Amino acid sequence: MTDELDQNRRGFLGTAALALAGLHFRVTRSANQAMTVSDAARATPSPTSAVPLGPVKQIDAGLLNVGYVDVGPANARVVFLLHGWPYDIQSYADVAPMLAAKGYRVIVPYLRGYGTTRFLSTETVRNGQQAVVAVDAIALMDALKIENAIMAGFDWGARTANIVAVLWPKRCTGLVSVSGYLIGNQEAGKVPLPPEAELQWWYQYYFATERGRAGYDKYRHDFARLIWRLASPKWHFDDETFNRSAASLDNADHVSIVIHNYRWRLALAQGESKYDDLEKRLATGPVVTVPTITLEGDANGAPHPEPAAYAKKFSDRYEHRTITGGIGHNLPQEAPEAFAKAVIDVDRS
Repeated sequence: MTDELDQNRRGFLGTAALALAGLHFRVTRSANQAMTVSDAARATPSPTSAVPLGPVKQIDAGLLNVGYVDVGPANARVVFLLHGWPYDIQSYADVAPMLAAKGYRVIVPYLRGYGTTRFLSTETVRNGQQAVVAVDAIALMDALKIENAIMAGFDWGARTANIVAVLWPKRCTGLVSVSGYLIGNQEAGKVPLPPEAELQWWYQYYFATERGRAGYDKYRHDFARLIWRLASPKWHFDDETFNRSAASLDNADHVSIVIHNYRWRLALAQGESKYDDLEKRLATGPVVTVPTITLEGDANGAPHPEPAAYAKKFSDRYEHRTITGGIGHNLPQEAPEAFAKAVIDVDRS
């Protein structure tokens, strides 16, 4: 195989992996793929704040009664901080007060299936497809009468922030996204990856089985602890830090949402037809048109793409920062100063 064909194949596989979203396949960067790394901050892996993020408020928004934290001046510029799986709002226990101290109003919601967020109706489908989580974010903005905000997140939260930015760009004034462009689609999710890459997705295939659903339900805290260790191999979190977030996984809808999310990605579960138009738009891989800073930890143990694989997905002012010092997948909790700085800097762009 020629070098050119090899590079093209790697580019194709990178695109397919991006479509899986959430945690992502690490592609090899060829020599002529320039990676922009600005202000590659050296950070020391940090334990979470001794002070839990709170207090948690509740509000009806769309299909949910959402649990959220709201800190900072009420009339200030707004930042939404969105968590991932299997994490929760405590990933922002340090970031949120840092931003509030800089004059921002900071909203940190529990996603559907986490913490104190509950469905308003027992009849509502426990849907975890990518579009619906972004619809939840917009519904919360509407309920709080927030016109627009900076969207920032990691893992599921980064994907959700990406989707808000492309589907409702007037509601998103800036984007901070760990691991870059994470929007996917079911067709790309059907494309097989090389064996080593497939191995990184072991839990996705486990969740595709009823044994996996039962196992995750029974051992969800043990499962989450394992994912934390694999995704952040140099982050030495203590039991208090882990248990504070793991409690959020005891939500009655958590397992249903997680299992549906991963099965939907592989087209093993259907989404709701009312979101088909949104998913069709997302399946085209739309470009993000708002100012963006992407981040990556230098010790991210979760599968993820190289920054060069997604750099062209951002058409407005754009910058990538690699955060060094042993920083893993849960970047806002491990390197809160670097994450908060990215939010502030994208607001100035």
